[in-house]
Amino acid sequence: DKKEGASRAERSGWLVYGSTGWIGGQLVQLLKKLNETVYCAQVRLEYYESLEKEIIKFNPMYVINAAGITGRPNVDWCEDNKQITQRVNIVGAVNLADICHKHNIHLTYFGSGCIYEYDSIHQPGGQSFTESDPPNYHGSFYSQTKITTENLLKIYPNVLILRLRMPISDDLASRSLITKLVGYPNVINIPNSVSVLYDLLPISIDMAKKDRTGVYNFTNPGAVTHNEILEMYRKEIDKNHTWKNFTVEEQAKVLKAG
Repeated sequence: DKKEGASRAERSGWLVYGSTGWIGGQLVQLLKKLNETVYCAQVRLEYYESLEKEIIKFNPMYVINAAGITGRPNVDWCEDNKQITQRVNIVGAVNLADICHKHNIHLTYFGSGCIYEYDSIHQPGGQSFTESDPPNYHGSFYSQTKITTENLLKIYPNVLILRLRMPISDDLASRSLITKLVGYPNVINIPNSVSVLYDLLPISIDMAKKDRTGVYNFTNPGAVTHNEILEMYRKEIDKNHTWKNFTVEEQAKVLKAG
C-alpha cells in the first residue's frame, strides 16, 4: 500500500513508547547521552487514531516500542488479566507497527525470548535455538501473547524484533534478573540465555540507525545458570546470601504459568 506522511528527510528524533518503564527509561537516558532528540510518547497503544495523531505530531525518524505488560510481581498476573494483557501486548503492538509502516517509519519492537524451552533436539550445552526455529514454549499466557505478536509483526518490512531473555542491568533494579533471584528462597538451576542491557541496548540503537529489520535473539553469547549468578552475587555483594534449588516440576506447583 502507498506510504503516507512526511518523507524521511523531513523527520528527526526518536519516539519511545514505554518510556516510563524499566527498559524504556534506560533507552531514553541512553539516547539523551548520545545527544539524540527523544520524545516520550503519551498515548496508549490500544488507541489507533490517537496513536497515529501522536506519530504525525512528533514526526520521528525512529520509533521504539518498549511498552508491554509483563505482570507484577511476575507473569502469573497475566494469567488472571488476560484481556488487558492481550490488549496491550498484541493489539497495541500491532497498532503501532501498522501506523509506522503506513508512514514509512522504522520501528524497533522489544519482544521476548521466553518462547523456547529445552527439548529433545535442544539440550543444555548442545544445539542452540535460532531465530528461524518455531517457538515451542506455550506454558504462560504472557509467552503466548509474545509469540502471537511476533507472528503478526513479521509481515511488516519496517520492523526490527529484538527478543530479550531474562534481562540483567548493571545495578540492582527491581526488574533485573539478579534482583529477582536474590528475592527467591528457591530457584531452579538450568542454563539460560540472558540479555545484559548495558551491552545490548546501545546495539539496539545502532541497529535501528542502520535500518536493520527482522527477528534477532537479542542475548549475550552462551548461557548461565541461576546458581552461577547467585554465586557471583554472594562473592561481590553479600557473602551471607543463601538459597535452595528446586526442580522445574516443583516450581510449576507454585506458579499459575507452567
